[in-house]
Amino acid sequence: MPEKNKIYIAEITGFTSEGSGVCRIDDMAVFVPNTAAGDIVEIKIVKVLSHYAFGIVSRIINPSPDREVRHCEVYGKCGGCVFRHISYEAECRAKDEIVRDAFTRIGGLSPRFDDFIYAENPDNYRNKAQYPLAVIDGKAVCGFYAQRSHRVIPLTYCPLQPVIFSAILDIVLEYINEKKLSVYDEKTGTGILRHIYIRKGYHSNEIMVCIVARKNISRQLFSLCNRLTKLFFDVKSIVLNINPDKTNVILGNECIVLSGSPEITDIMCGNRIKISPLSFYQVNTFQAEKIYQKALEYANPSDSDIIADLYCGAGTIGLSMSQFTKKIVGIEIVPDAIKNAKQNALQNNISNAEFYCGDAGEVFESLNKKGCNPDTIIVDPPRKGCSEDTLKIVISASPKRIVMISCNPATAARDAKFLAENNYSIDKICGADLFPGTKHVECVVLMSRDN
Repeated sequence: MPEKNKIYIAEITGFTSEGSGVCRIDDMAVFVPNTAAGDIVEIKIVKVLSHYAFGIVSRIINPSPDREVRHCEVYGKCGGCVFRHISYEAECRAKDEIVRDAFTRIGGLSPRFDDFIYAENPDNYRNKAQYPLAVIDGKAVCGFYAQRSHRVIPLTYCPLQPVIFSAILDIVLEYINEKKLSVYDEKTGTGILRHIYIRKGYHSNEIMVCIVARKNISRQLFSLCNRLTKLFFDVKSIVLNINPDKTNVILGNECIVLSGSPEITDIMCGNRIKISPLSFYQVNTFQAEKIYQKALEYANPSDSDIIADLYCGAGTIGLSMSQFTKKIVGIEIVPDAIKNAKQNALQNNISNAEFYCGDAGEVFESLNKKGCNPDTIIVDPPRKGCSEDTLKIVISASPKRIVMISCNPATAARDAKFLAENNYSIDKICGADLFPGTKHVECVVLMSRDN
């Protein structure tokens, strides 16, 4: 067993799902951040548990050929990216392996794996960013949290965000400091301004600026609205979100429109999509369109099929399939998202889509009892995956196919294993990179009912 604070030499052979390198020392797995597969490194052991240990790099003896500097001024300090020290091709190989490992090792499954979907542009891809505010040296700053903390690392330019986000942040911070507006302190629960939240339509270029505050300070922000709309033609919506609670949740339930419209519009898979501050919308539009195309390929609907879209958000997945099938039934727990989904169907002249607000499993169970018998069920759950109750409800509906889109291969593998134990074969899986630079990886899974 490796000893704490002792130095060892080892070769990094792979990655964890968190993006740390993996090596073996004295037959124990050791996880080492900021390393690359193929590195020969000196490692200092910092923590030893019963079955694995953690280490940090003391010295790189022989660097991996995958090492490549993808510039970011706060890489290693900010908790966002874990793969900016290797080439993008190597990052995708690692993520593909994470997906495969989850389903074969965690799930104990042996499906066919389709080719991994790379991102054509691994930088400037995000259409949404949420920047926590803090006070450092007497000035309001924003940025991202350091890894495993709520300590703000100040920055206004991130390589993953559109360049215009940086320019908008500079103006907002200048205004906050000029007007001496108070910034929220998470520890004491005092102060007002909490986050700056920006969304941008990938195809439309429309921008929403959302200020998250502990209370209504609309009057103090009208001059800011004038500055932003004069400087940035594409800013079509400025919203104040009220979050009075002492919580880590970013957004509250109340939104006040300060300027422009309550939503912005973008194009997704050929459909015009309205996006409000509270709506779920994939952060990488171009890659999401590829994933939805893969989901459509897996669903393979006929013009007589009914598709149920659980966790439907603003309806983007179901609406992208509506022209190929008889009927779409979407379910989502967020009221604003369902409102947007209905608006999206209406403005795209889609008449064969219905949307319901509520818990995905409970609402679908009720609809199923009333005669809704879908041929295909699409599930796009949050990172925690589907609850067992929801999976049981899906199984009881006995659809021919289940297509799962997941941002967490581990919970997707767990859920797929449960479905495999209940008369569904796991046919095909496709990994996809929706979040270049970060540890996150998406996957699409096709399951079909065993006869």
